[in-house]
Amino acid sequence: MWVFDEIGAALGLPLLIVGLALLLLPFLPSHAVLVRVLLFGGAILLGWRYMAWRFRETIPPPGLDLDALVGWSFALLEALTLLSASLAFAILTRTRNRSPEVDAHLGWWGQAPAPMVDVLIATYNEEAAILERTIAGAMAIDHPRKRIWVLDDGRREWLRELSERLGARYLTRPDNAHAKAGNINHALAVLRGLPEPPDFIAVLDADFVPHRDFLTRGLALFHDEKVGLVQTPQHFFNPDPIQHNLGLGRAYPDEQRFFFDHVQPARDAWGIAFCCGTSSIMRWTALERIGGFPVDSVTEDYLLTLRLQEEGFSTVYLNEPLSEGLAPEGVGEYVSQRARWCLGLMQIVRSRLGPFSRNRLRLRDRIGLIDSCLFWVATYPFRIACLLVPLAYWFFGITVVDASVPEVIAYFLPYYLAMLIALNWITGGLIVPVLNDVSTLLGAKEITRAGLIGLIRPKGHKFRVTAKGGNRKRVVVQWPLRWPLLIVFLLTVAGLLFSPITGITFDRDAGEGKWVVLAWSVYNLVVLAAAMAVCIELPRAGLGARFEPERTRMEGLGLSGPAWIMRLTLEDAWVRGGPRLPVGAPVTIQVVGVGVLRGVVIRVELGGCAVRFSEMDPPLRARLLARLHTASRAPGVTRTSLEGVLRGLLRRVERANSTR
Repeated sequence: MWVFDEIGAALGLPLLIVGLALLLLPFLPSHAVLVRVLLFGGAILLGWRYMAWRFRETIPPPGLDLDALVGWSFALLEALTLLSASLAFAILTRTRNRSPEVDAHLGWWGQAPAPMVDVLIATYNEEAAILERTIAGAMAIDHPRKRIWVLDDGRREWLRELSERLGARYLTRPDNAHAKAGNINHALAVLRGLPEPPDFIAVLDADFVPHRDFLTRGLALFHDEKVGLVQTPQHFFNPDPIQHNLGLGRAYPDEQRFFFDHVQPARDAWGIAFCCGTSSIMRWTALERIGGFPVDSVTEDYLLTLRLQEEGFSTVYLNEPLSEGLAPEGVGEYVSQRARWCLGLMQIVRSRLGPFSRNRLRLRDRIGLIDSCLFWVATYPFRIACLLVPLAYWFFGITVVDASVPEVIAYFLPYYLAMLIALNWITGGLIVPVLNDVSTLLGAKEITRAGLIGLIRPKGHKFRVTAKGGNRKRVVVQWPLRWPLLIVFLLTVAGLLFSPITGITFDRDAGEGKWVVLAWSVYNLVVLAAAMAVCIELPRAGLGARFEPERTRMEGLGLSGPAWIMRLTLEDAWVRGGPRLPVGAPVTIQVVGVGVLRGVVIRVELGGCAVRFSEMDPPLRARLLARLHTASRAPGVTRTSLEGVLRGLLRRVERANSTR
């Protein structure tokens, strides 16, 4: 009974933290600086209280034995991860919303001609459907003086014809030196020679469609002459691999929502927001001052922010959904994209503009760089270590955390709860423990490798484009990513079930830490199982934008009547109401802002009918693309539904069982 008494006593602080959160947080504004300081400050203090206990009481005594080596290595990596979290928490104590500033300075140029803006769409190997959507969206931007340029590093004649048909200008170059940055710099040289060079340029990735008010809203922040670059968030109209392969596309936001909706506004409040490439707008004179885009890193966007800051130009962040694009559809592309970001950041850290180099960066810029660096070099190796440490016990008898359950409850649980409460309070529930660990684990090996390579050998790395599009209509198992996860999963199961084979006795060799190791192993199995499920890529339907139902009039076979368009894509529509027509009947429907769409009925059900559109003329097709993708709203899911997450995971398990 004494054990339960100790556990009850240890639960005092965790219960107090949860009680205060339930009692106070519903009545406090999540943007209030004082409240954020108290929340994140408390989490930091509890974190280092836990870490002090770890070093003081749970690590084997220093020595040359394996227990000490593994124990101290893991504790130091854990401390590095906590340092990274502490810096991130300190940054999150502030946030900034620039929308009121935008509203106050719309059209700041007054009676003068609107600024000339050149919109640059950088492309290499994307397919026609992706580029057509982006170009049509760019052409639909509401700004009186703009030029749209397609920068084709693939030198494709069909893309020249597509650009001209949609009204955009086409530009290519003789080589692909310095990848995307070199492509943009070549375009800047062309713009420099025009009779009227631009006042601003905007950069779009090939798969990102700007909303109609992208320039209207973004340009407003340039009323401040010190602003050199305005960055806007990336939103996605398709689920990323974690959302899709776990069946969470309607319940769990994409992995980047935390960064774009919360980290960047916080960094902006401290004056250390940075460029993320696509969906950004830059002052022409600022770019000319720094000589164009830097080419010393495969993440030229972050480096661009630092170069601008050196010359006295700030980067600001406007957290409004002003564009939408494609998230990586495959797990391999998802991982390789993040590995490239890690590699590029390490190149910057080792460059002239690194946090410890002699340069003209401010102290806050250096701290921001250190924060970004620690995220990459600590978080992902720590996730790998968390998988391997229980195996060290099961197969070698090494106890890394020699602590009782009451001690873990008293020291670790308060920090863990404070961290989860603080993060979920400011984000509206984005931090779901198992799912967040899955997103970290999937790329942990490749990202850790990229970080080490970038620190040791920062030069000579080529930019690798993240593949988008392609055939996604079949099940694909990503075995290169899945095999390591499966091996660790099986080893963990073997350790749990067959530890006597390895000579380890559960009750004898772990001391008080045996229950900690057991719980740790079970949690790892859950995370590994979810990560392996993500590595089974499920078929994807055609990419369609979110569409709000609207009234229409449907006509066919001499009949006509009011109806509702419930779903609309470039190829088809689902219509409810209207005249009852048989399969094969020709129909027309009216779409606001587009015109009359012609098609045939391909399926009839009690609730309505599906209509497949006939071939459209280019102007009509361009208007439909713009209608689908350029409205001012955030596509996709922005808040977590725990009920939806549980339902999605259960459906995913049922689907896996039914296909065996």
